Amino acid sequence: MLEIILEEPSAEVLIQKLAPTIAPAAQAGSDFATRVFQGKDDLLRKLPQRLAGYGSWAASSDIRFLILVDRDDDDCSSLKSRLVELVKEARGLEYLAGTGVASGGHVKVTVACEEIEAWMIGDPDALRAAYPKLPKAFEKRSAYRDPDAIKGGTWERLERLLQDHGYFPGGLRKMELARTVGPLMTPGANKSPSFHHFCQAFRTLI
Repeated sequence: MLEIILEEPSAEVLIQKLAPTIAPAAQAGSDFATRVFQGKDDLLRKLPQRLAGYGSWAASSDIRFLILVDRDDDDCSSLKSRLVELVKEARGLEYLAGTGVASGGHVKVTVACEEIEAWMIGDPDALRAAYPKLPKAFEKRSAYRDPDAIKGGTWERLERLLQDHGYFPGGLRKMELARTVGPLMTPGANKSPSFHHFCQAFRTLI
């Protein structure tokens, strides 16, 4: 069993919708489950205690863990290193680098750059299928060409794009967005490197 540790509910919705396309045999509830915190600060604050608890039983129960956080304004390498150190400090858990064979107690860490909405921008065909009024080639504009390099708020950029074409006039509803776009995404075609890192980690641990 894989437990995915997430910072917010919209990430949970997106992962649950995407899982069947990332690893077709994976079933929510039997092969993986999600643990959702109330934002990134809440996750970072509670994670050491949570990992200590996991370490007491994960290996014997064959539970693996995948941590996903948004980079936001943090340095990606520093944030990942901080999380990896927390894993290494937890007795009974082991950080799994690369694509080695996973077993109980193994943990991988992934960071969405800058936010998980970059993964949706990285699949423009899925966005257009969900919201047909979006321009045919918006992804060729410099502002969207590299979804992981968008600065100043990825979800705000996506909100503006959608609002400019008649969607979400009252503000972006992240849960609805994830629920709508997630099933339409094609992992292999995504332009977000951080998304591909997550997919690889998911497949290694599942």
